[in-house]
Amino acid sequence: MDIRIKPDVTQKPRVRACAIKGCTGEGTCKVPKSRDQISTYLWVCVAHAREHNEKWDYFKGMSQADIAQFQEEALTGHRPTWPLGKRGAGAPEETPFHGSFRVEDDYAVFGDADEPVKPRRPERTLTRLQNQAFDILGLEANATLNEIKARYKELVKRFHPDANGGDRGTEERLKQVIKAYGVLKTSGIVS
Repeated sequence: MDIRIKPDVTQKPRVRACAIKGCTGEGTCKVPKSRDQISTYLWVCVAHAREHNEKWDYFKGMSQADIAQFQEEALTGHRPTWPLGKRGAGAPEETPFHGSFRVEDDYAVFGDADEPVKPRRPERTLTRLQNQAFDILGLEANATLNEIKARYKELVKRFHPDANGGDRGTEERLKQVIKAYGVLKTSGIVS
């Protein structure tokens, strides 16, 4: 028979002593050793940590020029940077594209355009019925909602028998226009 005795769990956990000589407090707070060893810490008690923080001056011993350089480098996280087009992004000088690279700025993002650019109309993928409807209305496939509605009103007024003195000869054409508009409406092109 194997008898095991549980270890005594009442032992106190190890306590780190304060790193300051002569202090008997627990080292529960970590403070950096110096500006040059910022990731190396000393473990001190709360009272000594407070004292350290009150006296801490990261820039102590640095000249104004060194402080200004540090602040400038802090903007990029102290990582190296290069001017645009000097490393990797620009074409080498001996290539035929050097100096002749042009950006199409249709929306005048990089400056004023000579003339305002009209926004492009969205291109639609249409079914056979939708293409027939646009043909009946006499419109391009990329017509806007306002153009479709205006053309529909114009054709209804033109082909309605009341507008033609009661002549029913244009009634068939009116039915085609109404049906074409209905196709566009049910397909969601016209709301």
